[in-house]
Amino acid sequence: MEKTLRLTCLVLVLALVPALARAQLSVYRTNNLATGENYNLELSLGLWNPTPAITIASSSLSLIGTEIDAVTDLGFTTTKFTDFHLVLRPAKKHKIRFEYIPVKYSADATLTRSINFHGVTYQVGVPVSSSLDWRAYRVGYEYDFLYRTSGFIGVVGHVMYADVKASVATALPDPLPNASAAVTQRAPIPGIGGIARGYVARNVSITGELTGFKLPSNATSDRKGRYVDFDIYATVNFSNNVGVQAGYRSIDLMYQITDDSGTLNLKGVYARGVVRF
Repeated sequence: MEKTLRLTCLVLVLALVPALARAQLSVYRTNNLATGENYNLELSLGLWNPTPAITIASSSLSLIGTEIDAVTDLGFTTTKFTDFHLVLRPAKKHKIRFEYIPVKYSADATLTRSINFHGVTYQVGVPVSSSLDWRAYRVGYEYDFLYRTSGFIGVVGHVMYADVKASVATALPDPLPNASAAVTQRAPIPGIGGIARGYVARNVSITGELTGFKLPSNATSDRKGRYVDFDIYATVNFSNNVGVQAGYRSIDLMYQITDDSGTLNLKGVYARGVVRF
């Protein structure tokens, strides 16, 4: 699935490149726009340093899973991650957006309480090695219904494909027996919200974005979910083609799928470099 998503995005980019090239003299490329707003393609690469708050639980073999705190129980610590963003802008008010965030934690710890995870019991005092691999791909569309030279207000709709894998294994010395368990969940998560940008100077802007979604739950459903993404950042544009960003982002995710559940709350500052064409 991951290879298919990457191939689809590559085909989309290659298909739109000729159209973007022909659009270089499009009507919205005017000298009246603020520095950094004259572009058809925007690429950005950043470094994000969020503070984690993560819980996971998995039941199996009639054994109810413990709600495990990945920080206090497993020893996860603050880790830096890269993120990649691409924006295709075929017209002034229309943007096609792609984002990729690979989040990965791993740690070694000695349990201070007994836990049950995916049918395996880990006793207090046992050393364990654990990991969480959460890859998020987000494809969306933005329409800026109010666009002025000093900023814009728009609506955003997107689908985030989340690929989550969590594992816990004992780390006992040989020849003592070791145990391990791992779970994988993959699911598309829709989102809708708004975005606004204002220029405090011709080449300096402040942008805020809020998107989210809550999966309706009922007594017969074994799926529940909630997703809220808040992002605010400042951009300094050295020219129409080059800029830097600094901001704060918060992602709050909750899911329950059959016997597996978890929460992922990441909050922290980031910095990005931006190039445009």
